[in-house]
Amino acid sequence: MNNAVNDGVWSGSWVAERLGVGLEGDDGLPALLGLALRRNPKRAHLLVSNVLGKHVPQSPSVVYGHGFRLGRRVRALLGETPAASAVVLGYAETATGLGHAVADGLGLAPYLHSTRRPVTGIAPAGGFEESHSHATSHLLLPEDPALLAGDGPLVLVDDEFSTGNTVLNTIRDLHARYPRERYVVVALVDMRSPEDTARLQRFADGIGARVDLIAAASGTVRLPDDVLDKGRELVAQHETGRPDETPEPPHGRISRVDLRWPHGLPDGGRHGFTPAHRARLEAALPAMAARVAEALPTGARHVLVLGFEELMYAPLRLAREVEQIAPETQVRFSTTTRSPVLAVDDPGYAIRTRLVFPAHDDPADGPGERYAYNVAGAGFDAVVAVVDSVADTPALHAGDGLAARLAAHTPHVLLAVIPSYVPTSPVTTPERPAMLPEPLRGPAFSSYPPDEVGWLLQDLSDVTLEAPTEEREEAIQSGGAHYAESLPVEYQPSEQYQRLFHAALDDSAARIAHAVGVVTETVLNEGSPRPVLVSLARAGTPVGILMRRWAQFRHGLDLPHYAVSIVRGRGIDANALRWLAAHHDPRDVVFVDGWTGKGAITRELAQAIEEFEKAEGVTGFDPEIAVLADPGSCVRTYGTREDFLIPSACLNSTVSGLISRTVLRADLVGPDDFHGAKFYRELAGADASMAFLDAVCARFPETTDTVDSAVKELMTEDRTPTWAGWQAVERISEEYGIHDVNLVKPGVGETTRVLLRRVPWKILAKAGAGPDLDHVRLLAEQRGVPVEEVGELPYTCVGLIHPKYTRGATGADGLAVSA
Repeated sequence: MNNAVNDGVWSGSWVAERLGVGLEGDDGLPALLGLALRRNPKRAHLLVSNVLGKHVPQSPSVVYGHGFRLGRRVRALLGETPAASAVVLGYAETATGLGHAVADGLGLAPYLHSTRRPVTGIAPAGGFEESHSHATSHLLLPEDPALLAGDGPLVLVDDEFSTGNTVLNTIRDLHARYPRERYVVVALVDMRSPEDTARLQRFADGIGARVDLIAAASGTVRLPDDVLDKGRELVAQHETGRPDETPEPPHGRISRVDLRWPHGLPDGGRHGFTPAHRARLEAALPAMAARVAEALPTGARHVLVLGFEELMYAPLRLAREVEQIAPETQVRFSTTTRSPVLAVDDPGYAIRTRLVFPAHDDPADGPGERYAYNVAGAGFDAVVAVVDSVADTPALHAGDGLAARLAAHTPHVLLAVIPSYVPTSPVTTPERPAMLPEPLRGPAFSSYPPDEVGWLLQDLSDVTLEAPTEEREEAIQSGGAHYAESLPVEYQPSEQYQRLFHAALDDSAARIAHAVGVVTETVLNEGSPRPVLVSLARAGTPVGILMRRWAQFRHGLDLPHYAVSIVRGRGIDANALRWLAAHHDPRDVVFVDGWTGKGAITRELAQAIEEFEKAEGVTGFDPEIAVLADPGSCVRTYGTREDFLIPSACLNSTVSGLISRTVLRADLVGPDDFHGAKFYRELAGADASMAFLDAVCARFPETTDTVDSAVKELMTEDRTPTWAGWQAVERISEEYGIHDVNLVKPGVGETTRVLLRRVPWKILAKAGAGPDLDHVRLLAEQRGVPVEEVGELPYTCVGLIHPKYTRGATGADGLAVSA
């Protein structure tokens, strides 16, 4: 029933015979296309693709393969350099998955598709009309407006190219805003008439651009003059009293499968999908597909993965992965649709059956019918219905909803819900000049996805800033340089140390998840209901991302998150504060860091905020820092006061988005610049940033009860900082003859930093400390640093910086002080 040819009958013959419609062109057209009748006054016939994965269930490998091969052809046409600057734009709703597959084939390009779903707070970067469609208005809603503002080739992808009007309208709209020299139009089939072809060429000549076209097959549709009248009559004859329109009681079992979709990964190209997003999806697909395969009923051999309207690509990739890991199962893929098409149960007709159900995503254009074609009567043992979270509504589960309609025709319905991605902040257009640049985001800067964090920094990746550790230490302690004027050479861990990191992550992920939950719930309970997280780069950045993810996991909140530079002795980046004050209410800002040691940064931030408010007249920033761990008792907002191993302290940039420490040097950072940092792209092979985040987030569900209990208890406690850590550091400084607190680094995190970045003298370890110090002991052994066990120690360990480089060690400003 689902093939182009059934028992030797072409699936367009029924319409062709009754309307006099014919296809002329390439020999392969009948295999690609069937025909059906629309319930649409603008066009009687519908070209039904057998390889698009919309109306006709098809092997996902076939569907994906057609788009991917088209993308390869585009890449060959453009050449490597232009292809690297291209952007792919697909059309909603039918070509969202096809366009995404083309972008995959192109390999280098970000992807965006038009949408009919407006998003509150997101300003359209463009729009156009599809004149023949049942729903005409397309919106372009990229999270990053620069996605469309470049001058590289624009690749436009649609399932069929019938008149060229839609593409012409798109190019006209976008060329007026963002002119470029080259466009490539891609379609499964090019069915334009010679007149339509000439019209597009004249248009291209008129705007001075080159427009190429790539299609899997081409031809034309032969239409008689009275086709609209005949089509309306046929629809009227066959539409009344259809048995497939009558809801049947569900008899199949409906259950859910948790995909564990990667946090913050867009569900598709509605707001843009970058090569970095693609890499994250590729890495997560095997595990998600395995969860689907495990959830399928025993003996299921004929399975449909059913996408949802514009949500085509993610279900397609999931279906293809299931097909590959379960070769004994025949997997098919299609999606629901807004398009009203007549169903006729005849081998010569492309749409044999249809299921009708109400829209279940609260569409902007109001309620209406939605459809699933060629599902009823297909004999599927199970249907995996994949929707986004916006569509997981009571209407989906109502008696006449999609789930029930599917359950009336298959024994098992599995529902998989993908979080609907919404940009974290309103999109601004590049035409609006800003006093300060917009935040840097991945993948251009950092390996984190763009929604996870915006870096209020400038990119110094091309500047040589690294110096040997001993050379830096001598310069710092002799007063020759501030520590923020250079960078240590990035420590590359041994295989043994990397194994230690991953073992530590496995052991502590649940404890970290609990602390993340506690500190985030504390922030939400005691502060703004919509906090703006501002992490102190770089140790605070993974924690800020984890807090953002917790807020989304527990409360469905998409919190803005930025990273800013703070430098001991120099204060916080005032330009970053100016940017935050211009874009957010300062009272909503919550500063985030990884942990406290003796509290130096806590004091630094308080002093810097006070000075900023006096200088700028801007008030409202709260200098309180929210931290994962507060062993020094320096803050009142924390996840725990235990001094335990946070694995993100074990590594440098490779657990922090491949971003260096921040840099503040007068010849590189001007008065109107953000502080700088480097993006170590060359370390991508060793990057554990996402692995750290995902490992912790995977433990969120099991910690919710203990987090709730801990937060309730915390709310009743006196959390006033005692500064016990500072007092302990002063005592240790005197006892060991150092006489400067800046050379004493308390806590597991700070001790690790000493071993990775400074010249360590010795490590003090609390007697009986266990696995939390395994990595410290290994690093100390590798660097020849003694570890001294101490009975009475308020921290798990303390790192002492070697004082031999100093004439009096360093003061609070990071520079040398006289003896």
